[in-house]
Amino acid sequence: MFTIMVQFKIFDLYDVSEVQIKDPALKPYMTLTPKLLIKSQGRRNFENLGNIKVTVIERLANRLAVPGHVGKKHKIITSWSSGKYARNMKTLLQALELIGKKTGKNPIQVLVSAIENGSPRDEVTVIEQGGARYPQSVDCSPIRRINLALRWFVQGSYAKAFGKKKKMADALAEEIMKAGEGSMESYAVSKRNETEKQADAAR
Repeated sequence: MFTIMVQFKIFDLYDVSEVQIKDPALKPYMTLTPKLLIKSQGRRNFENLGNIKVTVIERLANRLAVPGHVGKKHKIITSWSSGKYARNMKTLLQALELIGKKTGKNPIQVLVSAIENGSPRDEVTVIEQGGARYPQSVDCSPIRRINLALRWFVQGSYAKAFGKKKKMADALAEEIMKAGEGSMESYAVSKRNETEKQADAAR
């Protein structure tokens, strides 16, 4: 009796078998399980760090549903960002397709490189002691590094697409490509540098 091993791809489009995660700290926390349909339907294990079992692709799509406010700018929610899974995943699929066409590389590899370049290694927290508050530099955990990078991707592309002619998929693809190159034009990379500079000053 012969058994045929079927090699799945993400969305049956992108092969992740050759995707390299260069940062050893992020490797255990960046899930890239190949599936035809990436949808956990909220069934996360309520154990410690259960969010790790959700693939990075789905975590980015979930972040698209709630871009979040930047500073004091409270922007209204837009029609393409209404919490609908199909709509958010369609935007992400269009962005990945654009990345593949423009770079000629595997879009998943570009996304992984962008997360590595856009995630801060340390940040600042506020410590209160004796009625005095002062900033203190702290190391950033790997899972928070990934979450911050994904949040900054969405917020940076959301700002470029909100009220403008540029589509969200185009803005997201551009943000991920620039972050993958380590360019300072990327919102995530500039935020990472700003955060690390503040942490260096608070040591």
